[in-house]
Amino acid sequence: MRIALVGDRSPSVRSHVRIPLVVEALRERDDIALDPYWISTTDVSGLERFDGIWMVPGSPYRDEAGAVEAARIAREQRIPFLGTCGGFQHMLLEYARHVCGLDVAHAENEPGAREFLLTPLACSLAGHEGLVRISPGTLMEHIMGQSTTMESYICSYGLNESYKQTLAGHGLVFCGHADDGAVRAAELPGHPFFLATMFQPELWGDGRRPHPVISAFAAAVVRHRAGREAAYTS
Repeated sequence: MRIALVGDRSPSVRSHVRIPLVVEALRERDDIALDPYWISTTDVSGLERFDGIWMVPGSPYRDEAGAVEAARIAREQRIPFLGTCGGFQHMLLEYARHVCGLDVAHAENEPGAREFLLTPLACSLAGHEGLVRISPGTLMEHIMGQSTTMESYICSYGLNESYKQTLAGHGLVFCGHADDGAVRAAELPGHPFFLATMFQPELWGDGRRPHPVISAFAAAVVRHRAGREAAYTS
């Protein structure tokens, strides 16, 4: 099962080093063999052929438009999607622009813009852990099986909370929050799997055991591949 790791691979990005270990852990612990392909944001053509799309950390990406397009393809083509850190930010940007019709920017990418969907955090979370409160009745709650989780961050940008109601009004569900109510995770009901987290589940533990969110994404990839194969043979 082929998954696209959308981001600009660099040995200096901690999560990029950790992800291959997590993929191996999925094979050993969950018996799910994923075949990952690193896809640069400068060329996201052909993503429709993948069984899953994981937009990995490492922003600012080389091509914001490519990152946004990857999220759009996953959403519209109903391909399982996981966005972490920068992937979370650019999933929100795609949804705001293409579903909500908002003309908004990312402060990190377009500092001169008038309307920012993603803005600098009052206190950077880079290198910190934080408690995430999980909203009841959400996919995230089903995945985690608990109401709170302690997660790792390497992040300095988050959702401009003044847009939260608009995004929610167009169907996006905010399934994880910090103690102060700030958004930490979002999901799209009705999609096979469309989930993004501001925290980085790939940094959970020592990498030898997949985070439940990553295991759930991998399971969705398996279901998506099975559905494709059934369609081909019918």
